[in-house]
This record gives sequence, structure tokens and C-alpha cells, in this order.
Amino acid sequence: MITVLLADDETLIRDALAALLTLEDELEVVAVAASGNEALAAARHHRPDVALLDLQMPGLDGIAVAERLRRDLPDTACVILTSYGRPGYLKTALAAGVRGFLPKTVSAQVLTSVIITVATGGRYVDPQLAAEAIGAGDSPLTARETDVLALAADGSPVEEIAAHASLSVGTVRNYLSSAVTKLGVTNRHEAARLARDRGWI
Repeated sequence: MITVLLADDETLIRDALAALLTLEDELEVVAVAASGNEALAAARHHRPDVALLDLQMPGLDGIAVAERLRRDLPDTACVILTSYGRPGYLKTALAAGVRGFLPKTVSAQVLTSVIITVATGGRYVDPQLAAEAIGAGDSPLTARETDVLALAADGSPVEEIAAHASLSVGTVRNYLSSAVTKLGVTNRHEAARLARDRGWI
């Protein structure tokens, strides 16, 4: 029997997935969670074979949870299930030790198969997402440019970004200008949109 932790902040999806997985003879859902922090606590308590994690959750996201579980519970295989199939997310997830990455549009049969695959030491990446990740390439942004651009993505003024990042206004402007240049766009809003579309922020 393969034990599964299921974490998704959307109640309907979480309950539907739990009910669906319970129908499979070889799977047992031992815990459900509505946030990244709940998922970590539940994983430490139940020590599941597989943690099925939503990418976007309150608090810690699925990738952050996977990073911590790789360190704390290396025998728990993590699978990211997401509505956001952007290439950068896939690369970040794989770097975090995630063993499976697939969109929420997959069939129940594929999901079950992936859970069994990763529980027995294998890996699975959705072929379409893998192809898009290869085509998108790596982010040209430095870690600091990425951080500042992520703060700019919601339209915050430069002064607010500077205060939040503990940087001077001039330094923030330099980072934003550099990001705009590297991404070949005309302003920080376009840069943030492009970086988000590619999963770099």
C-alpha cells in the first residue's frame, strides 16, 4: 500500500482528489492539507510515501515544501500538481528534488500511475511541460534582479520595493533597468509579466 499526503488550498479540488485516490486499491490517503505549513506538519507526522503538492498554496508553496521534505524526509517522494505549467516552475521544482511534475488537467489514470512511479523510485514530467521548459531556456536574471522584479510585479512603487528589499532606491532602479534590458522589453511591468509567464518569478 502506497501512502499519500495530499495538499491543495482549494477545498473542492482537495476533496475530489482525495476521494478519487481512495478508490485506488494500491493507494491510501493518510492526510490532507490546505497550506504548505499544514503539509509539512502532516508529512512529518505521517511520513507518507508520496506527497502530492499543489504548486501555489498559502504560506510555503509546493516547491518550498518539497525542498524541506527532501531534507527532513528523504524517503517521501514529492509530486507537484499545478494549474501553472510555466517552464521556470518545472526547472525550479526539479532542482528542489521533486520527482513528478504534472498539470491538473491529467486523467485520474495518469495521476495514479505517476504516484506509483515516484513511490517506486521513478520520475515523471509531463511531456508538454518538459518541451516548453527546454524551449524557454534558463533565466538571464541574477538572483537579486529576480527578487526585485518579483516585488515589482504587483505594481509597487520603487520606494516601496526598496524598503521591502532593504535596498536604496537607486539600487532598485539599477536592478529593474538591468532586468528590462536583459529581457528585451520596454519597462519593468513588461519585464515582470514576461518573467512570470516563463516561471522565473
